[in-house]
Amino acid sequence: MAKNLSIKPLADRVIVKPAAAEEKTAGGIIIPDTAKEKPQRGTVVAAGPGKKDEPVTVKVGDTVLYGKYSGTEISFEGDDYLIMRESDILAIV
Repeated sequence: MAKNLSIKPLADRVIVKPAAAEEKTAGGIIIPDTAKEKPQRGTVVAAGPGKKDEPVTVKVGDTVLYGKYSGTEISFEGDDYLIMRESDILAIV
């Protein structure tokens, strides 16, 4: 789990720590860095309060699935995160 962030997302925005990319295939073939796919799974590390009539349904610690090109990549204190709207999250795992 990530450390506490001093960034507080606004409205329905959520900050997600992406999961590590796969290193091997199921058959044991090692995937080179240039061929790794962007992960589509991550852990929520911060969530905003939501909109006036729509509270945020995800909470800190939830593992979520999101679209391949969802969110904006940010780097904070040496770690990479994605900041996205809650509507970009497809499912809670």
